[in-house]
Amino acid sequence: MPKYIDIAVNLIGSSLEKDSQHIIQTAIEQHVSPLIIIGSDLTESHKAISLCQDYPKQLFCTAGVHPHQASQWQIGSLEQLSALSAHSPVVAIGECGLDYNRDFSPRNKQRQAFEAQLALAASLKLPVLMHERDAHDDFLAILKAYRTDLNGALLHCFTGNRKSLDAYLKLDLHLGITGWVCDERRGKELAELVVDIPNDRILIETDSPYLLPRTLRPKPKSSQNKPEYLPHIAQYIATLRGQDSVEFTHHVYQNSLRFFNLDGRV
Repeated sequence: MPKYIDIAVNLIGSSLEKDSQHIIQTAIEQHVSPLIIIGSDLTESHKAISLCQDYPKQLFCTAGVHPHQASQWQIGSLEQLSALSAHSPVVAIGECGLDYNRDFSPRNKQRQAFEAQLALAASLKLPVLMHERDAHDDFLAILKAYRTDLNGALLHCFTGNRKSLDAYLKLDLHLGITGWVCDERRGKELAELVVDIPNDRILIETDSPYLLPRTLRPKPKSSQNKPEYLPHIAQYIATLRGQDSVEFTHHVYQNSLRFFNLDGRV
């Protein structure tokens, strides 16, 4: 039976949190396990660690500060994040990066927090899980300065164009693909590009509860995306790539194990 790892689940601080036990169990029943729980700020990261400790083989997490929350970055944040990262469930620094689409935090604060987290990831030899929206040039320039020192670098929820795809692959990034690719309106370009991501660089994710795949049938009554839908996303991407779905799923599962250093832990 194919196995899946959902590499980006917003289980803390989202509409899913109150049903977390059910979400986790239903995912397991669909062979989606473990889940990587995203830490979007220091408080969320702490809560994610606590939840993971209740599910030591089913949940792992990131610890970081999202660009939306970068205005919270201050003296002492780096020390707090370093301490959080020492906990066993933490398998990556992030979600960190730049978001010039919404600008929920000033751009200079976003860059400051992003650079600090890249430097921390490099010093701790942890991979980094990143976010980028409408900030390609600055994102690339900052990342280039740290890339050779990073143990691994993943741009999650990739929705870029050909230029950005080529640039990120040149930097040897892993790319996370979501149900965005199933959207015939917004995901058309991604559906064309996903064919060209090398087998050893592609990962899959729901980014739940966001980005519910539009191709799910029957259509869920709730607009919430959930980890249990990851097999549908995998099948859809495999079809786009002209790959056998079992073979494709095996590739991305092994990629996820290697990237997050989960061999022997699940």
